Amino acid sequence: MNSVSRAVWLLAVAIACQQAAATEMVYTPVNPAFGGNPLNGTWLLNNAQSQNDHQDPSIKSRSSIAGTSALERFTNQLESRLLSQLLDNISNGNTGSMSTDSFLINVIDDSGALTIQVTDRATGEVSEIQVNGLNP
Repeated sequence: MNSVSRAVWLLAVAIACQQAAATEMVYTPVNPAFGGNPLNGTWLLNNAQSQNDHQDPSIKSRSSIAGTSALERFTNQLESRLLSQLLDNISNGNTGSMSTDSFLINVIDDSGALTIQVTDRATGEVSEIQVNGLNP
């Protein structure tokens, strides 16, 4: 090896050694609860929920409410429509009553003083709603 190639080689080794300088390692937490980036929160929550195989026992009781049959939904809608029509007829001076499986509803119009009596069939409890100042 001649002196020029030896000088180039030593220069290359010196440059390579200079670039290989080590720096201090700094730990950055991922979880925002421990000082990490707040944008990681949604990702961490979605990751945890996708791994969660715990079943909430109250979901079954809530799903039974939404699990009504078509006949039950139709009956509820029909009862609601008939009650609405009964209350609309009050403006024409007509009163009436309605009977369902759960309630007895009596609508009485006494010269602008409206009284609605709702009787619970199971307990016999009576609720009375009075509205004054209606003009038929």
